Amino acid sequence: MPDRPFHDSAAHGRVALPDRQRSPWFELLKRLGAAVGILVGTVLLVYADREGYVDNNDPTRAVDLVDALYYTTVTLSTTGYGDIAPVSTPARLVNAFVITPARVGFLVLLIGTTLEVLASQGREMIRVNRWRKRMADHVVVIGYGTKGRRAVDTLVQNGWDRDAVVVVDPRQSAMDDAHTDGLAIVIGDATRRDVLRRARVAEATQVVITTDRDDTNVLATLTVRQLNPEASIVTAVREQENVPLMRQSGADSVITSSDAVGRLLGLSSLSPALGSVMEDLLTYGDGLEVAERDLLVTEVGKAPQSLPDQVIAVVRDERVYRYFDPVVTQLARGDHLIVVRPAQELAWAPRPGTHGEASAAED
Repeated sequence: MPDRPFHDSAAHGRVALPDRQRSPWFELLKRLGAAVGILVGTVLLVYADREGYVDNNDPTRAVDLVDALYYTTVTLSTTGYGDIAPVSTPARLVNAFVITPARVGFLVLLIGTTLEVLASQGREMIRVNRWRKRMADHVVVIGYGTKGRRAVDTLVQNGWDRDAVVVVDPRQSAMDDAHTDGLAIVIGDATRRDVLRRARVAEATQVVITTDRDDTNVLATLTVRQLNPEASIVTAVREQENVPLMRQSGADSVITSSDAVGRLLGLSSLSPALGSVMEDLLTYGDGLEVAERDLLVTEVGKAPQSLPDQVIAVVRDERVYRYFDPVVTQLARGDHLIVVRPAQELAWAPRPGTHGEASAAED
């Protein structure tokens, strides 16, 4: 069955947070604990004010702790007082500990569903309000297909918290996938301002746009840039001819998905070994990785080729230079290095910059 966007107007632009997975036994014990707490609190309140109560079945009309317990249980269960009432202590204890819990259980079975719906709606509203208040300096991922999920996986594997990632997508399958991955999602069309505002795009530091249509990506990029002039926007396009248009729309980085896949296929056809290495560089956590790191104090003044890491580019004054460019013959404070290194540190392949060494970044 083809995936469909939400057509319910009430769902459009709605923030949907992932459900918290809890044991049914935990929920049951939590509710029982709340009920016991109310019961005990009420008993103590009645007993503390026992001088204001009388027991018509007691010649002395005095109210003791058992009387307070009995009065509380029949009152909380909305039983009231009838022409037949227990008068002996054992009968009252049976009424308090056996009959009343059975009566409460019946009431829970009778009205529990309605109460659960109301409580769930209230809790969801509170969760969404709290989420909105703390959501800032986060990442917004527009489009949660294969590319979007891989982008989120890479962010999480490199230190981002899932709570700091928000997905925007109108499809039911995207909501299911996002909740499975523990992500919040705003359901709706990312080309609309109201939807992006619900995702707090104006407060985001990064926006990743990965829908399957280039025209949608262009419009979403324009809208995001208008709402947040400072955010870093990374956009995927299917056709190379749309890259200039995407950059003019405000994207900081544009990835051509079809060209990238085509090049990888071509390289693998010419040289399976080369294709394997390229795939290794694009896979996180094993073999080789491409990373950006700060220049260390001990590396200032050296040539890029002389460092333990395989330097392939140097970032200086927000510009990227190839390692062989004469401008970066000697490394200077404030430089950042783009390196190829082992994904996991090995005894024979140390990873500089991962042991708390002093950075040469300018103050």
